[in-house]
Amino acid sequence: MTISSDTGAQAQPKRGLRRLRGALAAALVCLSLGACAEQFQKGYILPIGALEQIPIGASQDQVLIVMGTPSTVATLSGEVFYYISQRSERPVAFMPQKVTDQRVIAVYFDKSRKVERLANYGLQDGKIFDFISRTTPTSGQEMSYLTPLFKLISFR
Repeated sequence: MTISSDTGAQAQPKRGLRRLRGALAAALVCLSLGACAEQFQKGYILPIGALEQIPIGASQDQVLIVMGTPSTVATLSGEVFYYISQRSERPVAFMPQKVTDQRVIAVYFDKSRKVERLANYGLQDGKIFDFISRTTPTSGQEMSYLTPLFKLISFR
């Protein structure tokens, strides 16, 4: 009876094929983890075109219909509705979230509850910036209320 050495030669390609499959599976897992960038939206989501639907002089009821209930309300020299939101993302599921955008939309009312002005505050170069009037607010009652809001929503 003769024993052939062909069985050893056939086992080598099978082992190599198994290793190749394992390497491909590991590569697929790595690629899928890298492509799993997650984005998160917290707080108020601004409807498209909502700010354009609120003209100066609009009533408080019109603002509530278009924008909905505010995140918080303040009384400065009239009433102010604040709508607060934050966007963050993380590149891989186990990584910490990184804040990409923070916004506070403010609707200012006069004593007769009509819209006096609108502001869309965010951070630009580390400072609070109004993206509607393109200005940085100066210190005063308004800044004393906005600064804690941004500190509250930025938990890095």
